[in-house]
Amino acid sequence: MVRRVAMVFGIVFLLVGILGLVSPGGMSMAADPTPAMILGLFPVNLLHNIFHLAFGVWGLVAARSFAGAKMYAQVGGVVYIVLAICGLVFPTTFGLLPNHGNDVWLHAVIGVVLAGAGFAAKEEMSATAPAGMKM
Repeated sequence: MVRRVAMVFGIVFLLVGILGLVSPGGMSMAADPTPAMILGLFPVNLLHNIFHLAFGVWGLVAARSFAGAKMYAQVGGVVYIVLAICGLVFPTTFGLLPNHGNDVWLHAVIGVVLAGAGFAAKEEMSATAPAGMKM
């Protein structure tokens, strides 16, 4: 399950990063006063888009193993929960990263889902019975 979560989040983050780069103003470093907007809802800038692309690649690589996916979900979940809290206190992350408005609730949801998947993850057992076991 956690491997699938890492893969899905990896793909979505890659797509969001690409969408952010091709949006009008998505290659700008402006975080304040008017950053680019994805879908007219989520503020982004070049640094934000690079972060999404890197997080997406990490998710795809992490999905290759249970341990990697679990770490991705746990660390990513905590990072996104911290980002949500920071968005309330430092909405432009010191002028580097737009992290306000709809980003706050989106980061909180992403953080809770990833952390939940990561901290609840249990390695899946093989469907076959061990040698010598009779069914």
